[in-house]
Amino acid sequence: MDTTKILHGKKILLGVSGSIAAYKAATIVRLLVKEGAQVKVVMTPAAAGFITPLTLATLSKNEVPLQISDHDSWNNHVALGRWADVMLIAPASANTIAKMANGLCDNLLLATYLSATCPVIFAPAMDEDMWHHPATRYNIEKLISYKNILIPVANGELASGLVGEGRMAEPEEILAFLRRHFSKSGSPKPLAGKLAVVTAGPTIEHIDPVRYISNHSSGKMGIAIAEVLADAGAQVKLILGPTHLSTNHAGVETIRVQSAEEMFHAVIAAYPLSDLVVAAAAVADYRPAQVADKKIKKGEVQLNIPLEKTHDILRTLGNNKGPQQMLIGFSLETNNEKEYALKKLREKHLDMIVMNSLADPGAGFNYDTNKVTLFDRKGREKSLPLKSKQEVAQDIVSAIIELQNA
Repeated sequence: MDTTKILHGKKILLGVSGSIAAYKAATIVRLLVKEGAQVKVVMTPAAAGFITPLTLATLSKNEVPLQISDHDSWNNHVALGRWADVMLIAPASANTIAKMANGLCDNLLLATYLSATCPVIFAPAMDEDMWHHPATRYNIEKLISYKNILIPVANGELASGLVGEGRMAEPEEILAFLRRHFSKSGSPKPLAGKLAVVTAGPTIEHIDPVRYISNHSSGKMGIAIAEVLADAGAQVKLILGPTHLSTNHAGVETIRVQSAEEMFHAVIAAYPLSDLVVAAAAVADYRPAQVADKKIKKGEVQLNIPLEKTHDILRTLGNNKGPQQMLIGFSLETNNEKEYALKKLREKHLDMIVMNSLADPGAGFNYDTNKVTLFDRKGREKSLPLKSKQEVAQDIVSAIIELQNA
């Protein structure tokens, strides 16, 4: 399919809320019109302080109503919500996201959102501290649970002058996201509407300010799975331990963590609204019972560091799994691989476990390849040959979809 023409004739309703990123709305409109899309714009009153309705009306070639009482817009919010093939809210400020999540309706954009019968895609824009605030995270989860579609924020320079997460995706990235959305050609993707949580990478457990306990996980396998899940239509939340790797996939939202404790809390927060969890991270089983606040100096011939158990994330999820949720674990072993994998599958109430062995050449940590065996709750076993981790991710997601439909 020629994706450069996929937006031709599509009806795009752009909602612009009050954010410094509103200036990018002009570029979004220009790019969409250039693609041959029909574009209409609604704005919040606050957005008009950043970009004028006249600018967007000129570029879209359609009048831009601002107040709910403008002309016949009292009824237009219903007509607009039914006119569009998709409603794109970009930028979506923290304030507008909060109102959307709670069904508030005090301006034309929100009235149109509540009237929309089409898919709603939103691109957040805010400063990093606002983005990471628990209230914002909760509101984002609610919008995703309503089947709204998130365009993940980027990491970059923010209006405050800080550098971090919260920057709205660039107009060209939003355009590419819309192309992918419409490339379905009427055939729903197998995981469309599903919220998937993926853990990936190692954790680090501090001993003192300069030393820590960790492992050799790179996160490659988990990141590949997150991207394939997104390609299959899922909204993906990737909870990623400390690694130099990352993903720029528009369907994947990344949450960075360091310790097992941080990963536990991030997963638990996302779990209630999730449909699927793939726990691919190599989470530390133990951590120092006490962390020194100053560097431990060389002293005795031996140094003993008491360790305590970390939270068992998989066991906690398995014990609290809902009837419609799927839980997939990983088992990396050095001996008695099948025995340990099946025990983990059974005891932690998993739907499927992915087993691999450090004894297999080219498998395990830091390789670009992997060799795995899949065991599911129905007793099926499937051994796969050595493949690239991207190909293995495709096989794992295919098995998840098959199990979902079984």
